[in-house]
Amino acid sequence: MALEMRTCCERCESAPLPPDGPARICSYECTFCEACGTAMGQVCPNCGGELVARPRRAR
Repeated sequence: MALEMRTCCERCESAPLPPDGPARICSYECTFCEACGTAMGQVCPNCGGELVARPRRAR
């Protein structure tokens, strides 16, 4: 099963998240921009899990 590459931040809903760009993600695939991840202390507000760097997909 492939990782869903969401295109915008779930918190601010305005930061674009291109597949080859930086983003933060939890084990449930909740996805946030770097700024929101930092503001939330790298903790997912939905599940309480750790936010880590999302893998980048080759173009």
